[in-house]
Amino acid sequence: MRQPAQQKYVWHDLLTKALSYSLPEIPIVLAAIIYTHWRGAQQTLGGVAFYYPYAMFGAGVLLGWRFRRSRLLFALLLFALVDRTLLGFVTSRGFTRDHVAFQAMAFLLPLNLAALALTAERGVFTPPGLVRLGLILGQIALVAVLDRGTPGAAAALLHARLLPPRLFVWTPLADPALLAFFASAGLMGASLLLSPTSTGRSFSWALLPAFLGLSQVRAGNPGFSTFYFATSALILIVAVVEASYHMAYQDGLTGLPARRALNEALLRLGSRYTVGMVDVDHFKRINDSHGHDVGDQVLKMVAAKLAQVGGGGRAYRYGGEEFAVIFPGKSVEECAPELEALRTLVEEAKFILRSRIRSKRKKEKILAEKGPGKRVLVTVSIGVAERDDRYSKPDQVVKAADRALYRAKDGGRNQVRT
Repeated sequence: MRQPAQQKYVWHDLLTKALSYSLPEIPIVLAAIIYTHWRGAQQTLGGVAFYYPYAMFGAGVLLGWRFRRSRLLFALLLFALVDRTLLGFVTSRGFTRDHVAFQAMAFLLPLNLAALALTAERGVFTPPGLVRLGLILGQIALVAVLDRGTPGAAAALLHARLLPPRLFVWTPLADPALLAFFASAGLMGASLLLSPTSTGRSFSWALLPAFLGLSQVRAGNPGFSTFYFATSALILIVAVVEASYHMAYQDGLTGLPARRALNEALLRLGSRYTVGMVDVDHFKRINDSHGHDVGDQVLKMVAAKLAQVGGGGRAYRYGGEEFAVIFPGKSVEECAPELEALRTLVEEAKFILRSRIRSKRKKEKILAEKGPGKRVLVTVSIGVAERDDRYSKPDQVVKAADRALYRAKDGGRNQVRT
């Protein structure tokens, strides 16, 4: 049966995870769909939309080069090659779904995006980067050979019937291309569940506008495909900006906002707020007894509990085994129950230490919240202070909360002191 303090935050956890997988990508994709299906939006924003692809390509190249994001640069290259080729078809020969080159590009594009998403940054003019570039250029040559050399055999292969035709009659993509999109989406989705990153999430979402762009290719509106490819580029660009922000403002170990974010948040607070300083009890003993790897796992698990704070509070990694929680517009009396609930949540959590065999020579100690193993008792002490006439500056409030924290430790730990 779930403990009361844990049960309180179940929906908070689910909502946070759902938002982390869908923002800001869903609004971006919805905006693109609305524009391409609403004539009023096209008439109003047509002038801006004309420059939109050029702006995205330019911004993507600048950001990718400045922040050394080779995967973004290669993705932009793929979108540009596919888009220019499709527009060439429309203006010169007219578009039909039977074009070998179109089906070949529709088959290769999602597979290339999946390959970029599932591999690490390796640079552009490095040996791995040059291999990637060579593979992309080799695919261009392959498509040209298929289109001009053996169009009959290639068309038969690329138009093979593998799926129920009634379900996909609305898209010009043949079954092999559709399966390539489905397989790429599945691979990237599985990777995202196992190891969620902003880059992996962005590549997963970028598949959708790319698919819509290929599905919207028509002689009458060739610009829609360009618009959707630019939207895929925008999603990838936002991920680069988000990753750069996280590197500066998010703690890499716990995932909580870092001390720089805390300092800036304190400066934005009004005349009334409360600060809680949280410290893991006997953390040095945990490190000495079980090793620093287990100590890091304890910090991550404690941070996950603190992130569930209610009452409008927000948790931050202050440094070492110390955390901070700020409550804008709240008094100590209003925040004390929330901090007590956090203390109880950590105390009641089951930190189970067990060994996972990685090889015959080495055993890795891991922490889990269930299963067999030895329980590691983890508690926290909390000191709380409120801004008032005596403590009017943010650093004074933090120091006052720190002094209350030391009183909590001197008083026996695992308690909240104001």
